Amino acid sequence: MAPLHTENVTLQVADGTAMNAYVATPADGGKLPGLIVFQEIFGVNRHIRDVTERFAAQGYVAIAPELFHRTAPGFEETYDHGPLGMPHTQALTPERMIDDARAAFDWLRTNPRVLSDSIACVGFCLGGRVAFVANSALPLKAAISFYGGRIAPDLLPRAQDLRAPMLFFWGGLDAHIPPEQIRAITDTLTQAKKTFVNVEISDAGHGFFCDVREAYKETAARQSWNLSLTFLKTYLNL
Repeated sequence: MAPLHTENVTLQVADGTAMNAYVATPADGGKLPGLIVFQEIFGVNRHIRDVTERFAAQGYVAIAPELFHRTAPGFEETYDHGPLGMPHTQALTPERMIDDARAAFDWLRTNPRVLSDSIACVGFCLGGRVAFVANSALPLKAAISFYGGRIAPDLLPRAQDLRAPMLFFWGGLDAHIPPEQIRAITDTLTQAKKTFVNVEISDAGHGFFCDVREAYKETAARQSWNLSLTFLKTYLNL
């Protein structure tokens, strides 16, 4: 892995709150594309920091904002008990998602290491939903959603506003997101004439990408990682 510089930064959000974020940047080189990494319900924990570093090692300036900063600053949870992040997730309205995403986007856009017109996002679970919302509000070049819950039916009206091509990953064994919700999403995006790629991995469940969860599926994680990198390179013109 190429040498990385990591740091914690504090961003000012439009609603007057302050939001910490974890940043990973290649230590050497010139300007690079930017990537926002949106967390799971478990916070910007060790896994999300690791994912942020993995993307940075691929040549991105990657930032993972702490979406629960209003209700639980510094929140981190492991995967060996129930989701303590649920009340904080419920407090995260689409408007707050947009404010947080915009703060991270603006930090990247004004960073001297970042190509200001080459910024994308990726999100996992809760973050997959945030990626969808962010893509409806920000001038992103690409967006990736891993098993984003409650996009359908809650957020379908935002489909017509998607700015960038979108890649969706779903697990065929995911008990949290039924097939009819996925069909509703793809049907709505097709009707809205949006550019998207929809990938269902039949033998994977919810959380299949996370290598510290019981749901981890190595083959699915490897395939989705490689496709994600290709998707980003395609639309960021790398």
